Amino acid sequence: MSGLELFAAVLGVIAVWLTVKQNPWCWPIGLVMVLLYSWVFFEVKLYSDMLLQVVYAALQLYGWWQWTRAGATHNGRQVTQLDNRSVALGLAVGAVGSLLLGAAMAHWTDAAQPWLDAALTGFSLVAQMWMAQKRLQCWPLWVALDTIFVGLFIYKGLYLTAALYALFTVIAVQGWREWRADPALRA
Repeated sequence: MSGLELFAAVLGVIAVWLTVKQNPWCWPIGLVMVLLYSWVFFEVKLYSDMLLQVVYAALQLYGWWQWTRAGATHNGRQVTQLDNRSVALGLAVGAVGSLLLGAAMAHWTDAAQPWLDAALTGFSLVAQMWMAQKRLQCWPLWVALDTIFVGLFIYKGLYLTAALYALFTVIAVQGWREWRADPALRA
């Protein structure tokens, strides 16, 4: 564990907790966290995760805009649910992205876990996009992904990051509960 990993993990807990509470400051704090984690993942040859953090940086800016400027009166997004077709489409995009990235990482890099890392990356992008759009379905997808991430990070010896993702799993369950109870969802 490095000081950089520790600092990134602390920022991660703060960012995800603020997301659950629908506080837009989750996005700039998350931006710093993902930039730090891009370096951490580069150092342990989890290249898909490193690239994921770079894409997350752009999605942090998108999420911040969505939560603060989008909407009819520029008051930001409200929590909504995707229909079944949209969920299936999002998951299909995640699967295709996972296969393409996994093939690239397996063929052209010395990635430690090219297929698993790519699958987690592909589906994490879907979950992050849904989160930026305040879609309720982001949370159960995060629960599943974060649980698998825990195992990957234990395998790679990133014990603090594994603990962070275990905590993310717990927070994601709480986020799912709180967003389901959001008054905007019932309107």
